[in-house]
Amino acid sequence: MMDRCKQQGSVIIIVLWTAVLLTVLVTAMAGKVRLSAQTAAHNRDASLDWGQLMAAVNFAEMELMLERMPLPVGEEREESEEGELLLPAYRFDGEDLELNYPKNEDTIVRIFDHAGKINLNRIPRRNMQLLIEKLLGGEEAEPEAVQDLLAAWTDWTDLNDLEGLNGAEKDHYLELEQGYSPRNNPELDTVEEILHVRGFAELFEGINLDAAFTIFGNTRTVNLNVATREAMRLLPGLDEELIETVIAYRQLEDINNQAELAEFIPFENLQELTQWVGTNTSNIYSIFVYPRQASSNQAGTAQRELRGNDEGNSEPPDRVRQAYMEIVEVRSGNVLPRVYKVDPYGVLPDTSPARIEEYGIEF
Repeated sequence: MMDRCKQQGSVIIIVLWTAVLLTVLVTAMAGKVRLSAQTAAHNRDASLDWGQLMAAVNFAEMELMLERMPLPVGEEREESEEGELLLPAYRFDGEDLELNYPKNEDTIVRIFDHAGKINLNRIPRRNMQLLIEKLLGGEEAEPEAVQDLLAAWTDWTDLNDLEGLNGAEKDHYLELEQGYSPRNNPELDTVEEILHVRGFAELFEGINLDAAFTIFGNTRTVNLNVATREAMRLLPGLDEELIETVIAYRQLEDINNQAELAEFIPFENLQELTQWVGTNTSNIYSIFVYPRQASSNQAGTAQRELRGNDEGNSEPPDRVRQAYMEIVEVRSGNVLPRVYKVDPYGVLPDTSPARIEEYGIEF
């Protein structure tokens, strides 16, 4: 009797262990199947998103090409509230664009004209000195520190290995832990190259260089109609309040000359700013494309409305900081743009609406 009970107990234990093992096996297989299904769904969604993104990039390129074509017969240019014609090229200031070729409504396209950036390959030596002075504290900047940085910049961009007074040439850079040779040419290959100049990595720490600077084109001035916040923060004569005023003003009407700037920029500030600004546009653009987030800015620039009212100003800024980016040159309306740079994780410039309430800006 005892043997029979033991045998029955053994059978029950075996059955229970078998059931446990089968349960574990089924659970593991179910988990793998669920994971495979999720992976397939994510791959499908990623493929669809990529297709929509690249379509939006192509539509953005077409938008830039259309800009160089004459207006269709019967179509008139947009006007400001004052009845002045608005230049369509000033739409490319980084706002969420409504394109002529309808894109997916959940995709955001932002285009930045490089005329709104400081051109490192065309900046005069005097302007570089003024820029360095502003970053070092303006009137409080130590003259020796300014001259040391300016000498290092001069040695980097000159055509020889002769070291200037307090400058830095090949001997200095080759002695670094990871040595390299200076450019010895005024034409930089990338914006980030400026960080290799002695002292400039510390000078520009925390600054989005791609948003503030460009190396493309021949424009020597910055067009405030399309200028990025990052570029304007480096311009002598502009502080945060004036920058927000410029952004608010250009959403109402174009800035056509310095007389219009004098309407809201004090004379002393305008004197510092004058040699930096112009009204030229370029044919070099940065295109940013990414999926719309819940808090993205929904307003397009086609309406050209000032977002200073309570409703517009309550709109939260775009949380997206990185997006697919291309830098392109648009040569004409019947030739595809030339692509200079592709960055799937490009860092966006500051795209926040004008901070009107914060500074009490009124027109």
